[in-house]
Amino acid sequence: MTWTFTHDLAAWRAAAGPAVAADPVSNTLLLTVAGGLHRRGPQAYSAEEPVFGWWTGADGAVAGGLLWTPPYPLVLGTVPDEAVTALCEALHREPLLSGIGGFNARLAHGRRLAAAWGRPVAEPEVMRLYRLGELAHPDPAPAGRARPAGEADWPLVREWFTAFAHEIGDPVAADAVVRDRVAGNGVLLWEDGTGRPVALAAFSPAEGGASRIGPVYTPPQDRRRGYAAGVTHAAVGAALAAGAAEVLLFADTANPTSTGVYLRLGFRPVEDRVLVLAG
Repeated sequence: MTWTFTHDLAAWRAAAGPAVAADPVSNTLLLTVAGGLHRRGPQAYSAEEPVFGWWTGADGAVAGGLLWTPPYPLVLGTVPDEAVTALCEALHREPLLSGIGGFNARLAHGRRLAAAWGRPVAEPEVMRLYRLGELAHPDPAPAGRARPAGEADWPLVREWFTAFAHEIGDPVAADAVVRDRVAGNGVLLWEDGTGRPVALAAFSPAEGGASRIGPVYTPPQDRRRGYAAGVTHAAVGAALAAGAAEVLLFADTANPTSTGVYLRLGFRPVEDRVLVLAG
C-alpha cells in the first residue's frame, strides 16, 4: 500500500483516472481541475508545477487520487481511510508536498490531515456538495433573462470573477481559466428588464458526465432580487444542454441565503468537505 507522487499529468490520468472517474460526483474537483490542465497545459492555474498523487491498495489496485495546483490547496478525492493515514505521514517526508498551504478534503479526512500537519490553521471552512435532483423554476421569477457572455463582456466577467474570489478568500482565477469558460459558452449573465447585466453564473465542462456550477455572483447593490436564482437556473439548463448527466455545486454551510436558493432550485446535499488553510 503506497502513495505515488509525480508532476506528470499523463501518468496520473493513466494510473488514477479510472478510479477517480468511477465516482464523478465526490471527485468533481479532481476531474474538473485535471480536465483544465489537460486542455490548457500544466500552467493553466499558475506558473508553478502541479503535483499529482494516487493511492495503490494492498491488492495492487489504484483506489483514488489527489492533486495540488499552487497556490490552491491540495485536493484529496475519494480514498479509503488507510490512504489518509499514509498521507498524514507523507506530509512530513514527501518533498513534492513540502510547500502545500492547505487541504480540501472530505470533512473527516480534512480534519485528520489538519491534525497530522502540525501547523497552525485558520478557522476551517465547511463546503457542502449538492447534486441536482429535479430542477425547479425560481419562484417568484426574477425580472429579465439570461444570455451567454461573449468576448465583449470580458472586462465585466473578469471583474466579477475577481470580486467573487475576494469575497470568499480564494486566489483570483488566471485570465486563461476565465477566457476558457467564456470561449466555451460556460458563463451566463443575467440581464434585468433594462438589459443591464446584474448577475453571473458559470459552469464547468462535463467531466465523467458531471458539470459543476460556479462561481455564482451578484454585485452587492443588486442582491436579494432573485437574480442569482435566475442565472443559476439558466446555467443548470445550459450545462444539461451541453451534455452533463449530473449537475453539481458547492455552497458554504455558513451562508444560509445561497443554500436556500439552491435547495429551492432542486439541489440536494451529498457530502461536506472542509477547506483547511495555514493560519
